[in-house]
Amino acid sequence: MLKRIVLIIGLVYLIALEIAKVYFIMPFPGSQQINSIDIAYFIHQHILWLRLLGLLMIIFPCIYCFRKGNKLSKIILAISLIFYAVIFYAFNFHFLADKMFYQATIVEFKEASIDSTNKNKLVIGVTMNGKSKAYPIDIIGYHHQIQDSIDGQPILVTYCTVCRTGRVYSPKINGIAQQFRLVGMDHFNAMFEDAITKSWWQQATGTAITGKLKGTQLVEIPAKQMRLGDWINQNPSTNILQPDSIFKKEYADLKGFDEGIIKSSLEKRDSGSWKFKSWVIGIDLNGKSKAYDWNYLVKKTLINDAIMESPILITVEANQQSFYAFSSLVNGQILQFSKTAEADKIIDLQTNSIWTRSGKSVDGPLKETQLKTIQAYQEFWHSWQYFHPKTGTYPK
Repeated sequence: MLKRIVLIIGLVYLIALEIAKVYFIMPFPGSQQINSIDIAYFIHQHILWLRLLGLLMIIFPCIYCFRKGNKLSKIILAISLIFYAVIFYAFNFHFLADKMFYQATIVEFKEASIDSTNKNKLVIGVTMNGKSKAYPIDIIGYHHQIQDSIDGQPILVTYCTVCRTGRVYSPKINGIAQQFRLVGMDHFNAMFEDAITKSWWQQATGTAITGKLKGTQLVEIPAKQMRLGDWINQNPSTNILQPDSIFKKEYADLKGFDEGIIKSSLEKRDSGSWKFKSWVIGIDLNGKSKAYDWNYLVKKTLINDAIMESPILITVEANQQSFYAFSSLVNGQILQFSKTAEADKIIDLQTNSIWTRSGKSVDGPLKETQLKTIQAYQEFWHSWQYFHPKTGTYPK
């Protein structure tokens, strides 16, 4: 009887162990609402020893049962072992993040002049030392990351479609460029593991949330999300990331993500305001964060506001895809902006200068002046709210 009890406990333990290894870091029911990252990390770091413990619990009872048990006991045990084998395979070779989302085998770019990418696609654009690259969201959205370089500087371009968060970081830790792999997610946000210390890093914040480097922050590199056509207009010599032909189907599965009409419940937009999957523009400035309702911005087309006494302007193009955030302080003067009869132009009320929605004055006393860009993100409200629990909202 004791051998049978130990056998049952051991099998249940092994099955639960394999499920828990993945459950806590993938979007299973309830898994992303609990703070279980340290438990998940412990399991991953000690999985071999934990498995060995379970195997030691069942090995002798299994031998005993197959030698001296009756036929029914042997059949039940065989079925149980097969079931464990199925669970082991599913949760180690199917449900793991890096077994579901593979990295690009070829990272290839084309100059804007010869690129055939649909100009209505959303991209994450990066400019360093006067050189620009654009990364279509449907490509990095599947891979979750592209490790690249601009002007000899390594960069890590990341995207989480479940949070709608695009971030670009320097992959250097203590001056050494690291390699990262997708390991899972925490509170619906993608997590990466560095190859050397095996620490786990949050995609939305670039922070190591567990492991040897817990609390360490990757250096963020300024980036913009916008329509490719607008990015090219502003950066005509840009290079555009090309799709890896191996993953055509995977990229196609994200059709409609840019517009928020994708079928997936994890990635589809809630068209209302301040709902779990509503879109917001998030800004973190001077230690204060604020979220701006996307629907309000599209309706008004521009927002004049201030964060911690820093005046800001947020605009959106008529295509309702490209958005911008700027400091509205120019030459010591705070400018207030308003719409004009031309959909692609705005005017400041202090000097009556005319500006494009991308922040450049094209007429008036401030002609040729470019507003200073402020880093801003478009993402789901649930994501911004979780990672910025003290965020303000606009409109209130």
